Amino acid sequence: MHQVAPEQYSSLLAEKQERIEDQFAQFNIGDIDVYVSEPIHFRQRAEFRIWHEGDSCFHAMFEPGTKTDPIKIEHFPTASLEICQLMPKLIEAINAQPILKHKLFQIEYLNTLSGEMLVTLIYHKQLNDEWIAAATSVKEALGIHLIGRARKMRLLLDQEYVMETLNVDGKALQYQQIEASFTQPNARVNEKMLSWARSCATAGDADLLELYCGNGNFSLALADQYRRVFATEISKTSVNAANFAKDANGIENVTFARVSAEEFTDHMNGVTTRKRLTGLGLEDADFQTVLVDPPRAGLDQASCEMISRYPNIIYISCNPDTLELNLQQLSATHEVKRFAMFDQFPYTHHIECGAYLQAK
Repeated sequence: MHQVAPEQYSSLLAEKQERIEDQFAQFNIGDIDVYVSEPIHFRQRAEFRIWHEGDSCFHAMFEPGTKTDPIKIEHFPTASLEICQLMPKLIEAINAQPILKHKLFQIEYLNTLSGEMLVTLIYHKQLNDEWIAAATSVKEALGIHLIGRARKMRLLLDQEYVMETLNVDGKALQYQQIEASFTQPNARVNEKMLSWARSCATAGDADLLELYCGNGNFSLALADQYRRVFATEISKTSVNAANFAKDANGIENVTFARVSAEEFTDHMNGVTTRKRLTGLGLEDADFQTVLVDPPRAGLDQASCEMISRYPNIIYISCNPDTLELNLQQLSATHEVKRFAMFDQFPYTHHIECGAYLQAK
């Protein structure tokens, strides 16, 4: 569990910057763009174990590697102000109703800059009508969306998502964020990431290919910079959210397909034909730019080889070590023109980076 010390924020950030500049000096990255976070209340998501003691329970966290020595969490300045304000009210409401407290194991919070809140209560017991009645009263009293989960069980009291509004280069974009599916946790830094990616988009009369598009985070923000955007993602939930947001924003030039990056690569290489990719006009596309935002493992060798065929690459990375390995492969054909560091996770060693590459 990391400690929040706002007075140390600048020096910790400077250490990260130095580390990144050293690690990537081999690619002649020049001056890097550094995007700072708010020093407190920067996370729109938080999850806590619930620890029971006597007649009451409380939010708890553990030191890494331990599961028996809970730290009672009463203040959590990492989380958004709205999560911080809700936590004591929610735990008080839960402690007041035995049916809500009994065998409660974990609480997950998902909040948006636009003020919506979705809370998931996770139990080591099956949930019944009595639980629904008690949970509904708490949901209405606190003005939140609430979901109950247990083994092979998921109860929605109204909806499974919140709508986030991100302001990107003066434009408001709406995104659907579904419970338990991936979204960027630091919304203000995410806005800066989207703006940076837009500033790298130079081939306006051509098309954009995107791999690992998630809920359409980059696809929708970049849509007006390209003739067409074609984006792929393996998660069905994320593709549904992306299409929902596409309609909510009235964006028409983006196509989402549910295939993995590896499947897309095989399809484009003629190894295997994917039914989900036929009839989408891929043959007529003029992909001048490819954007990738892979998971921590980075890109596999074949995907790296495939994206190296495109003149422009925008690479967003949540793991500098796999980014370094991928850039070693890509630097055979491309050179890094711009490099950015986004402090998504203050007070931790985690760093989000962006690299813009052009073919040599």
